[in-house]
Amino acid sequence: MDQNELECFLVLAEELHFGRTATRLHLSRARVSQLIQKLERHVGAPLFTRTSRRVALTRLGSRFREDLEPHYRGIENALARAVGSARGIEGVLHVGFSTSLAGEMVMKTIEKLRTSNPELAVEVCEVPLSDPYGMLRDGDFDLQLADFPVHEDDLTRGPTLLVEDRVLAVAAGHPLAGRSTVTLEDLAGVPLLTIAGHIPEYWLEHQLPTHTPSGRPIGPGPSVTNFQEALTLVAGGKGALLSGAHIARYHGRPGISYIPVEGDSPLGYSLMWRSDDGNRAIELFGRLAHEIARDMAPARPGKAVPA
Repeated sequence: MDQNELECFLVLAEELHFGRTATRLHLSRARVSQLIQKLERHVGAPLFTRTSRRVALTRLGSRFREDLEPHYRGIENALARAVGSARGIEGVLHVGFSTSLAGEMVMKTIEKLRTSNPELAVEVCEVPLSDPYGMLRDGDFDLQLADFPVHEDDLTRGPTLLVEDRVLAVAAGHPLAGRSTVTLEDLAGVPLLTIAGHIPEYWLEHQLPTHTPSGRPIGPGPSVTNFQEALTLVAGGKGALLSGAHIARYHGRPGISYIPVEGDSPLGYSLMWRSDDGNRAIELFGRLAHEIARDMAPARPGKAVPA
């Protein structure tokens, strides 16, 4: 067996979908199937069960994955260290993060990076809520992990790493606070906090819509420049905040209720960097971040999100 068979097996064991595996490996579905069949012939038994509806690991496949993965990742990390030393992946990489969820993922990626490439230091800083792209453009960050959309000609966005649902944050005494879920239609007449600063209109409309899907206006609430200010205004009954579901876990506080938004498009996160400044360190960070993303909660990797 060769490396391509093992890599294909591990990706398919993660995705449990031949199409997504083919996309990640830049192969055809037929080639993925061919590699898996070849590996199963080497092993002497099926590693997956396949039906028209689902793909699943067999018991042997699960055990093989558990035995193989740490050794395969060890080989990858050893190769990455050698390539990094040969190509000069060292110095300091400056990484920005837009939310607490993104920050957790960045820190987990840094932990993994310390093992595989200890010669590359990473410094982190929060992306200002009021200026989502300014520090990246100015060179304060080499890349940042942030929620999108991003439609900026001078910035490149990598593949989606995480997605999460949205919640509506309201004061505990708000009429919606007792609901188990809300929809975007329920926001009609609810003052929704907005963000002051250098914010593209398309980003604001995606994150903080001004109209419900049926066209009814969503009233504008006070403008904020940082997240703690927004939570303080919500708790004080000055407006509602539409945000990623992670805030209920990271920012639970008295006086605020977090209500899941039903039927809404999820928020997506990806790495982004200056289009003229891609390098091996950024590629390495992105590869390790993808490995970290699959284990992150409450977000879930692999779901398509509008760009």
